[in-house]
Amino acid sequence: MQDSYALDKARVRASFDRAARSYDAAAILQAEVRARMQSRLDIIKVTPGTILDAGAGTGHAARDLAKRYASSQVVKLDLALGMLKQSAMTMPWWRRFIHQPQNAVCADIEQLPLASSSIDMIWSSLAIQWCNDLDAAFSGMSRVLRPEGLLMFSTFGPDTLKELRAATAADPDHVHVSRFIDMHDIGDALVRNGFTAPVLDVEHFVLTYDDVLGVMRDLKAIGAHNAAQGRRRGLEGKGFLRQITERYEQFRDNGKLPATFEVIYGHAWKAQGADWPDGVSPIRIHRRS
Repeated sequence: MQDSYALDKARVRASFDRAARSYDAAAILQAEVRARMQSRLDIIKVTPGTILDAGAGTGHAARDLAKRYASSQVVKLDLALGMLKQSAMTMPWWRRFIHQPQNAVCADIEQLPLASSSIDMIWSSLAIQWCNDLDAAFSGMSRVLRPEGLLMFSTFGPDTLKELRAATAADPDHVHVSRFIDMHDIGDALVRNGFTAPVLDVEHFVLTYDDVLGVMRDLKAIGAHNAAQGRRRGLEGKGFLRQITERYEQFRDNGKLPATFEVIYGHAWKAQGADWPDGVSPIRIHRRS
């Protein structure tokens, strides 16, 4: 039976390709989360030789990491080729002559096309929520990390867009807002896939808008389209948009409509001895929900 919340990766890729040029102007929250992740690196002792930015987007984190770890090689990886092209276009011309050119790979985080034990540190900011199988993503990250390598990430938690989720409940037969994974389940997935000493914490951000269309425009501008298999196909009718608008009004506060984002931050280390022999991989059994 098809999972209605499973993501259509082709749609995800196409959405971010189209949003590449508008992304930076609208990605205010993403920039703030990236800055807070960078501040967390101040208390982590690490000197990585090779860094993977998994879900690099327009490349701001990769440039920050290259500046922080000047002797490191940074590899940018993103599902959307348009994002990687935009990353190359937005790099200041003079930096191309100062810093070593950064490598770019167009690929899915769930299927990393990188050699085993080839990366010292993986950075992933607000990207793994676009994975269908978190175990596959973490397993691949564990595989490409060297023993005692660092994984540092952020992702969205279940309270994200809770107002929009409530407003779109007027159409219970279709998925309108993605499903996001709880912090405790993320911690369990890290341990299952060869990581040790996971540290996770959560913050809530509330962006405010004049109307529902403002929320939707910002989501569209950063490429966060509804990509669930259970989404409604075709255009929504005016009646449904009117229903969403009316239902969203219950959340209006001080003249503004809120959009809540729950951000989960985490880091963990690849455990010593977590590598599997060539040709051997673990079999995972998941409880049916």
